[in-house]
Amino acid sequence: MTLLSRITGLLRETIKATAFGAGLQMDAFEAAFRLPNLLRRLFAEGAFSQAFVPILAEYRRKRGAEATRDLVGNVGTLLAIALVVLSIAGSLAAPWLVYLLAGGFARTPGKVELTADMIRIVFPYILFVSLVSLAGGVLNVFRRFAIPAFTPVMLNLSIIGAAIFLARWFDPPILALAWGVAIGGVAQLVLQVRPLLAIGMLPRPRFAWRDEGTRRVLMAMGPAVIGVSAAQISALINTQFAALLGDGRISWITYADRLMEFPSALLGVALGTILLPSLAQHHSDADAEQYSALLDWGLRLAVVLALPAAVALAILALPLVSTLYQYGRFTVNDVMQTRLALLGYTIGLPALIFVKILAPGFYARQVMSTPVKIAFTTVVITQACAVLFAWPLGLEQAGLTLATSVGACFNASLLFWLLVRKRFYQPRPGWLRFFAKVCVAVALLAIVVAVAMGPGAAWLAAGVAYKVGRLALVVAAGAFVYFGALYALGFRIADFSRREAIAPDALPPADDAGV
Repeated sequence: MTLLSRITGLLRETIKATAFGAGLQMDAFEAAFRLPNLLRRLFAEGAFSQAFVPILAEYRRKRGAEATRDLVGNVGTLLAIALVVLSIAGSLAAPWLVYLLAGGFARTPGKVELTADMIRIVFPYILFVSLVSLAGGVLNVFRRFAIPAFTPVMLNLSIIGAAIFLARWFDPPILALAWGVAIGGVAQLVLQVRPLLAIGMLPRPRFAWRDEGTRRVLMAMGPAVIGVSAAQISALINTQFAALLGDGRISWITYADRLMEFPSALLGVALGTILLPSLAQHHSDADAEQYSALLDWGLRLAVVLALPAAVALAILALPLVSTLYQYGRFTVNDVMQTRLALLGYTIGLPALIFVKILAPGFYARQVMSTPVKIAFTTVVITQACAVLFAWPLGLEQAGLTLATSVGACFNASLLFWLLVRKRFYQPRPGWLRFFAKVCVAVALLAIVVAVAMGPGAAWLAAGVAYKVGRLALVVAAGAFVYFGALYALGFRIADFSRREAIAPDALPPADDAGV
């Protein structure tokens, strides 16, 4: 389901690039959408999930269905009230928020006003998507992973529909994308209702903020918000830097970001989603051995899939950008500039995925302070590198994405070291041999993909049928060689198969049991 959401996300970006290119209007939309997106990661998928899921898993495990349902209702009511207030405040403060997001827009007449108009339209999205995250957390604890993973497809389809069918009715047409975001938020929330009813966990409005479980969630959210805000602060600063670099930079970084997010979300987000409730269960059961074994499984699976993804993404940066985006108003210069931004991301792609696996090792134990400290140290390192790379070294938007990669490598390394030092995770034997085999397979993949790709200029001049067909063949050849090499080196699919035991009183329907 995550794969499907990534595919529709890439289709969304292709249509956006074709219809609107990478200029002033697209910069304005991406900046306007970035703030509710940042708040979504801060209040919904980030801090809220990290605080809520472990406590909800504990309630389900130890206190029964009624107490769990009450906790969902209490937390959901408070979340809705807070986000209604936030949505209204954000819409009213739209002109000032533009300067917070991208002060450099003031250099271009009309850019601030257009961005403010779109902020007013998209800001309520944070309300809907945060409630979607609440529902997704509940469903994940009940091991219903499919619907929460599919939910982003609704947003992608909504934006695609707006670009194709609504743009002609708006002046400027880019406003249709903002309405697509708003409609997509509502569609995502509606999709959650039936699955929640099926497990008897549809939230009932309950204003009981003094309830023990609610207070625990709020107290856990405090440090979690601080920790997750570090990454969002870093993203806001990068947006400001990109705006100062001139028109098109925000768009180029965003288009590159979407390509980077394909493997990042497919691997990191999906693994993090299924790891957190299972880790919380093992911690609740005081089963340190299974806790460590589950982390080890996640890291090995990430290594097998993240390393080849990063290498292939770096080699195929130009063919991918050209095949997906080089249509309509998206020029050859846009292709080359987006490629540079993407290359900066590829260096840190494995680390970005590892962070999604390592951080739950702390969150599942409700140890929030350690990731918070690491996150803020990462911000300092990232932004220092961003200034150095973008200006003195002259890398511009590629310098900003490279700085993000450097920060991710630092973040993942420190999380790993502290997990081992605190004995939350003990690597299982055979890691060195395992890693060496993967590197051999990745080297073979790189050779085959580089040879099969051919000269980059051919991709810029080719038609869509040629590009799509050849890219499919190159990817297929690379995948065949990589997985064939792994098989020859002794890897088997069964080596990565893992089923999580669930207590008899917590079993969902048979087709959803297990991970």
